[in-house]
Order: sequence, then C-alpha cells, then structure tokens
Amino acid sequence: MTPNKEDYLKAIYKLGGMEELVNNKQIAEALQIAPASVTEMLGKLKREGLIHYEPYKGSRLTSEGIQVAISLVRGHRLWEVFLMRHLGYSWSEAHEDAELLEHITPSRLTTRLDQFLNYPAYCPHGSAIPHPDGQVDRAPLLTLNQLPVGASSHIRRVKEEKELLDYLQESGITIGSCVSIIKAEAYEGPLTLDLEGKRVQISYKAACQIYVDETKGL
Repeated sequence: MTPNKEDYLKAIYKLGGMEELVNNKQIAEALQIAPASVTEMLGKLKREGLIHYEPYKGSRLTSEGIQVAISLVRGHRLWEVFLMRHLGYSWSEAHEDAELLEHITPSRLTTRLDQFLNYPAYCPHGSAIPHPDGQVDRAPLLTLNQLPVGASSHIRRVKEEKELLDYLQESGITIGSCVSIIKAEAYEGPLTLDLEGKRVQISYKAACQIYVDETKGL
C-alpha cells in the first residue's frame, strides 16, 4: 500500500471514521488537498475493501481499513515519544519525522517500541496512543478558548500542525501545565494566560487548538 493511501486511512480514522461517515470536505481539509483528488482516491480505497463509501454522504473504515489506520497511528505516536524522549527532538521535529517513519514500521517493531518505551498512553502532544486492539483511553476535554476567564485547568493535548507546534513551544506551552485565562480580548482577540505562574499571551486561533481538562460546572 502506498503512503498516500495510508494517509487517507489515517485521516478518516482521526476524523471519527471508525463509527461514523466522514465527508469529503473534512478529508480534503485534513490533508490540505483538492476535493476532486479526494473523490478519486476514495473510489480506489472502496475497491480495495478499505472503506465503505456512500456518494454525497461520506466514508467509513472497514475492519481492514481500521487495522491499517490503527497500526499507522500507533507507530506515529510511539515514534514521537521515542524521538523526544531519547533523541531530544522538538514537538514539530518529532511530528515531521514520525510522519515518515509510520509508513515503514512493521508491526513487530511497533510492538517492541511500545515495550521499550514502557507502554506510554499518550504521545508528546497529548494524543492517546491506541492499544493494539484499537481501544483508546479518552478523557473529556474542551478547547482552551472555552475555558471561562479566571477558571483553572491543565493542558492535555495540542493539535499536531508544524507551525502551531513551533508557536506553542516558543510560547512555553507544555502538556500537563496548569493554565488559567486572565483576559480574553473581544472579537476573538488574543488571550492572556497564567501559565504555571507566568503571564503568556497567545492568539485566539491557537487557543482553539489547545485542549484542557473540563472544569466542574461546565
């Protein structure tokens, strides 16, 4: 299977395609490609028995497609843990190189990498690492921009995009940090945060891609 096909399966999985239909627009946006290219590729994946495809409705992974996607996601996130923990990679560096390594990692290497790393539950960006059977440990989260001013929470996950990862790392954002919003400017303006006792300002757009624990009462 080509890396391109694998990227589609992984994108559908991450968009919820194990349980529900994912539309072409969502896939095109996730992969940053033209919708016409998506339609063509989905036809190929359907013929290979990797997805259920319903025109004008969307796609859902078959059992075979799910297995491929889980293997890719497991490999990607385990490599991220290894690269940051043992080779000193930054957030964005780990994500970039894991994108390459996931396509050439056999299942026995993924299993041994998991053992070597002592079975981590989450990647460095806070995304859950699926178990071999596909089960995922999930906790209810909300995006940082949804946190009321003055309420405190903890950062649990950030969206994996290179520019965002570099921006957040430069801002001092780390997984597990205690955070509260001191001030939120009107009309989706910047947010001023208390981050482990340090005052930090980030954009509203970035706050929408940072996930924190739900707080009581929300």
